[in-house]
Amino acid sequence: MGNIGTSLAIDLLFDEIAEREDINTRTFSSGAKMGKEEADDTKHFKRWYPDLLIMVSPNPNMQGPAEARRIWKDVPTILVSDGPTKKDERQKLADAGFGYIILPVDPLIGAKREYLDTVEMVNFNSEVNKTLAFTGAIRLVQETIDGVIEEIKAGETLNLPHILAKPEKCIEYGGFSNSYAKAKALAALHVLLKAAEINSKACFGMKGIEAITLTTAAGHEMVRTASMLADEAREIEKCNDTVSRKPHARDGRILSKTRLYEKPE
Repeated sequence: MGNIGTSLAIDLLFDEIAEREDINTRTFSSGAKMGKEEADDTKHFKRWYPDLLIMVSPNPNMQGPAEARRIWKDVPTILVSDGPTKKDERQKLADAGFGYIILPVDPLIGAKREYLDTVEMVNFNSEVNKTLAFTGAIRLVQETIDGVIEEIKAGETLNLPHILAKPEKCIEYGGFSNSYAKAKALAALHVLLKAAEINSKACFGMKGIEAITLTTAAGHEMVRTASMLADEAREIEKCNDTVSRKPHARDGRILSKTRLYEKPE
């Protein structure tokens, strides 16, 4: 519902070459809108009897996501979002029985008509996703949810995650062997975190075309810089032939390799 960078790939993270035999996924998108009407439309998916629901949106306390949680409260649900970051608000989600992965490093776009158009929107999200992928944030989401899938398969009690994925948390999933590569990736995540703050100010706290466009442009330039840092980090690992790759096996196990010509095991 609505969009954060992670929305664009969430349903592909668990079966990247379409060969897993242990899961099936279905995806509903309400596009950019995230109101109560869009939430109500999701109830048709109940006819599919899902074992697990992943709900992706900006701030889940907004009207639409809140309504969607009411509709789906009887199905194990993991929220993936850019907020809330405050402990008491996250505790309310946990107390209501929901798991969550909060990604403050998945920044708000500069969603102002004075600056944003379709090309800028696509470019922003592509650079965000590249940075999240290269720095460990995407793998954190994938491996965490894969763990819940394994519990479902085993018939175990589900331990839904409650994770605030700050830069230091994300970077530990990056699989870096080179310290400088890891430092560049961590820097990229911190830049994304600051870009979210900049864009939020532009979207909700400014008036006047010059102030709005200058600030949103600055936020988007920060995301571009983060993408470049993340790319440099990966290039270091490529030069050392130490890129961490973790494909899925047919049965859903996460395999691993680092050398380019190794077979995943």
